Amino acid sequence: MINLSSLFGQASPPLLGLDISTSGVRLVELVVIGKNELRLERYASEPLLRGAVVDGNIENIELVAEAVRRVWKKSGTRIKLVALGMPPASVITKKIILPAGLSEDQLEVQVESEASQYIPFALDEVSLDFDVLGPAANSPDDIEVMLAASRKEKVEDRVAIAEAAGLSAVVMDIESYAARAALDRITAQMPHAGEGQIVALFQIGAQVTHISVMLDGETIYEREQPFGGNQLTQDIVRAYGLSFEDADAKKKSGDLPDGYQAELLAPFLENAALEITRAIQFFYTSTPYTRIDQLFLAGGCALIPGMLDIVASRTKISSAVVSPFKGMSLGPSVREQQLRTEAPAYLVACGLALRRFG
Repeated sequence: MINLSSLFGQASPPLLGLDISTSGVRLVELVVIGKNELRLERYASEPLLRGAVVDGNIENIELVAEAVRRVWKKSGTRIKLVALGMPPASVITKKIILPAGLSEDQLEVQVESEASQYIPFALDEVSLDFDVLGPAANSPDDIEVMLAASRKEKVEDRVAIAEAAGLSAVVMDIESYAARAALDRITAQMPHAGEGQIVALFQIGAQVTHISVMLDGETIYEREQPFGGNQLTQDIVRAYGLSFEDADAKKKSGDLPDGYQAELLAPFLENAALEITRAIQFFYTSTPYTRIDQLFLAGGCALIPGMLDIVASRTKISSAVVSPFKGMSLGPSVREQQLRTEAPAYLVACGLALRRFG
């Protein structure tokens, strides 16, 4: 069995969550104190030069590794074991039904046999892992198994980045799974622990918006749309003649001419709300479901002034900006006010860091 770097494995030693995205790298360290109380010990981020990561693919390993080295040093941590994430588009997942009572070796053989039906390339080119989910719903003699496969070079690129930065990758998760793990903590704090509530998560990244809809801990819908914060950055580049890096920095700081809000920001927010509304309508038309009870925004764009208000207004759905560290205590090096302005971008990194606890 070709293992996907412990995709589904448990991780008990001290572990960092390390999220590598198009726009930058983000690191999170969580610890347990007292009676199972989580504490955000430290977090940090480093921007990536444009083109270092494109559509989830690592285009320049050395540039990314250097950013990882910087973020590790900046954080002040001493932990060198990391959990990394793969973009959902780079991983094929499939639930399959197999006979109960198989040994681990027999399961591996069966999974490889089944995987060959769903994977459009040779098995020796992929990293493959599986997890037994439990008894099959309609057959007591069978079990439900989740298999996951990714092109080997995509996994190896991320492992190589960690190693080049002096770190060791011990867990490889899927970014959407990590985000949902972090979100599960938040929905558990909703009334009645969110039971029976349909929850939609919109992660607005630099290039892509990832949509997940969950009900009682199960993902009932998932989709990606080619819309993200880089569109606003490109508008700023064209309008003010800035470099992409300068435009992105000024977008975040708000240091832009007086006409920016009316001429660039307002149309971008309208477009974002339209994309989200369309995605919701597509969810309704392609599933049996006809409602969403709670909508969460995450990603770097979630805290753009006006984003939450326009999404809530256009969708008519209870909406909030996700706070992945809600309910956690904060370590001495964490500045609470700064965290409030940055937390939504750390949803995946937080979920990866949670892999330390199983």
